[in-house]
Amino acid sequence: MEFRAVYEQHYDFVWRSLRRLGVRDADVPDALQEVFLVVLRRLGEFEGRARLTTWLFRICMRVARDRQRLAHNRRELLDAQAVEGCLDEGSDLGQQAERREDVKLLELALSRMDLDQRAVFTLFELEEQSGEEIAETLQIPLGTVYSRLRLGREAFRKVFQRAQAQSMSVAVRGTP
Repeated sequence: MEFRAVYEQHYDFVWRSLRRLGVRDADVPDALQEVFLVVLRRLGEFEGRARLTTWLFRICMRVARDRQRLAHNRRELLDAQAVEGCLDEGSDLGQQAERREDVKLLELALSRMDLDQRAVFTLFELEEQSGEEIAETLQIPLGTVYSRLRLGREAFRKVFQRAQAQSMSVAVRGTP
């Protein structure tokens, strides 16, 4: 397996994983570099017992956890540039505004979860991995996967309900 091929094939996955694990948008390039430096150094040690994405996600988890420790609870939502990158140029302005709000809501919900819950939630809900795959990736028991998923879903639901209540309140008052 060649480093360049791994980099080119999995760059997007690593970027998404780092963002979803709470790495600030401004820090993602440095975090990506950290991840791929580890990959470069350790690619020869990769035995293929697990999927490559499993190995990469574990590295992302370590990098995100290290950055979180250094950040001292520094949190921020996606900046406008990152949100714009998620938008479809063919959609109308209403759809773009709605998509932008959805992305902000997702980011807010993820920021309220601890890193372990966030990892399980993103792997299950966003990367569509099974519970068994997540247990293997994170090297945790299957029951722990489902417990963290339940807690992550609760956190997401609370943020969503709060946002809905706020938007209804604004609609009733008629002011933004």
